[in-house]
Amino acid sequence: MIDARLKPDDQEAITPGEAVKGMILNGLGFAHRPLSLTPQFFAGKPLALLFRPGVEAAMFNRFKLGRTLDEVNTSGCDLLLSEMARAVCQQEALDQRFTHLDTTSFSLTGDSVAESDQQAITITHGYSKDHRPDLKQAVLELMVSQDGGVPLVSQSWDGNASDSQIFQDRAQALLSTFAQSATPRYLIADSKLSSKDHAAHLKPLGFITRMPDTLKLVSQVISQALRSAPWQALDDTTRSHRLALGHYGMAQRWLVVCSEAARQRADTHVSTAQKRECAAIEQQLLHLQAQRFESHPSAQAALATLAKSWHSHQVASTELVEHKRYAGKGRPSAKAPLQGVLWPMRAAVHPDAEAIRRHKQHKGCFVLGTNIEAEALSDEEVVAAYKAPSQVEGGCRFLKDPLFFVSSLFVKKPTRIQGLLMVMTLALLVYSVAQRRLRQALARQKESLPNQINQPTQRPTLRWVFQLLEGIHRVRVIVQDQVYDLIEGLNEVQIKILRLFGQEVCQIYQISSA
Repeated sequence: MIDARLKPDDQEAITPGEAVKGMILNGLGFAHRPLSLTPQFFAGKPLALLFRPGVEAAMFNRFKLGRTLDEVNTSGCDLLLSEMARAVCQQEALDQRFTHLDTTSFSLTGDSVAESDQQAITITHGYSKDHRPDLKQAVLELMVSQDGGVPLVSQSWDGNASDSQIFQDRAQALLSTFAQSATPRYLIADSKLSSKDHAAHLKPLGFITRMPDTLKLVSQVISQALRSAPWQALDDTTRSHRLALGHYGMAQRWLVVCSEAARQRADTHVSTAQKRECAAIEQQLLHLQAQRFESHPSAQAALATLAKSWHSHQVASTELVEHKRYAGKGRPSAKAPLQGVLWPMRAAVHPDAEAIRRHKQHKGCFVLGTNIEAEALSDEEVVAAYKAPSQVEGGCRFLKDPLFFVSSLFVKKPTRIQGLLMVMTLALLVYSVAQRRLRQALARQKESLPNQINQPTQRPTLRWVFQLLEGIHRVRVIVQDQVYDLIEGLNEVQIKILRLFGQEVCQIYQISSA
C-alpha cells in the first residue's frame, strides 16, 4: 500500500515500503539502536526471507530512511495510516464499536531545523507528560480499537497543543465517520473529554468518559449515592448507581461506580494521605505551642482555624498553661508588678475514624458519564467498556518504551519527525495485530504459554513471546556446492508459538504445522 502511494523509483535499491518495513522491524526488535544504526541491526539477518532476494543491510542507511520519511510526510502521514488501518480492520474483522482516544508527548533533544512548510508541526515547549519541561516536544494523538488495541487514527500536533483542542477537532472529524458506519460506534476517553468548551461538538457523538473529580457536582453525586441510593450489582466486585441529569447542555446518564479494585486503591491513597497529614499537623502544633495567646478563646480559635484544614484527624485534648508577664527584665522579684497573663496552648490529635471511613468510601467511587441511551447500551456494558484494558494507554507506553526506536527523535526536521511518528504507530499496528492473533489462537485451541514466572497464560504480551523466541538461528551449510539452510535452537515452547502463527511461519522455520 505504501509503494502504491509513494511510487518507487526504478533506480532505488529498496522501495519506500521496504524502507518503512525495515524501520518497523528495527523498532520491534527492541534492539536499543537508533534508526541511524538500522544497517547494523540487519547485519546477519536473513533479509531474503524478511524482504526479498538481493536486499542488503547497507541499503537501509540513514539517507534512504530520511528521504523515505520525507516522502511519507509529503503523501500525508495521517491519511496513509488511516487507509492501512482500515484495510487491517477489514482483514482481521476487528470490532470497532468502542474506540479509545488519548494523547501523549514525545520529548526531543537538540535544536530542530525550522521549515517553511506550513503543514509541518511546530516543535516547541508545552505541557510535558514526560516531566521534561526543559525539552521541546511534539504531541501525538492516538485512537485505537478496544478489540486488540489496534491504532485506527493518529495525528501529530504542535508541542504546545492542548488535549481540549485535540479532542474538539477529533470530535468534529468523527461525526461523519460514525454516521457512515453500519454499526453503532462509541468513543471512550479520559476526563479531558468532558469539557464545557467543546460539549457542543460531543453532543452528536456517542461517548463514554470519566467525569473529572475536580467537578463539585461529581463529589455531590457520589455523596448522594453513598447516602441513599439503590445500588445495582454488575458483578461480584462491582456495583453502580444510575443518575439521569442534564450537564453541559445535553442529557446524560451518570453511573457512580464502586469496585473492589477502586476500594483497594482508595485505602492505599487515604492511608498515605493520612500519614502525610499527621506529619504536617505535628509541625503545625509545634508552631502553635510556641505562640502566646491573650485569652482562652483566642487560643481555641487559633486551634480551630488549623483544624479546619484537617481531613483525617481531630483534636483529642488541649491544655492551656498560664504564663505570667512581669515588668522589668530578667527573673522577676517578689515585688515586681504583674503586667498580664498569656496562654500557651498544647494540643494532641488522633485519627478521625469516621472521617477516614467516609473518605475511603468516597474515594473508592468514580463517575462515568455517557449520552448513549440505556436501550442501546446497558449500564453493565458502559462500565465494562470503560473498565476494559486501556488499550490506548498501553499503546502510548509501547511507543515511549526506551528500547523502542531509542534516540530516533534526534531527527531535527519537523516533517521527518511527523513521518517517524507515523512509522512508529505502524509498528504498534503490526505489534497489536500479531498479539491479537496469538491470543485468539491460544483461546481457540485452548492452549497456554508460560509467563515470566512459568505459570500458564492465554494472554501473553508479544514482547514476552519475542523473548521466548530468542536463541533461534538460521544456519547456512554448503555441501558439495549445494546450499542448505537449517534452523537450529528450537525448543518445544518455541515450536508451539510458531505453530500458533500458521502454516506460512511453520514453513519458514522448517517445522510441521501440526
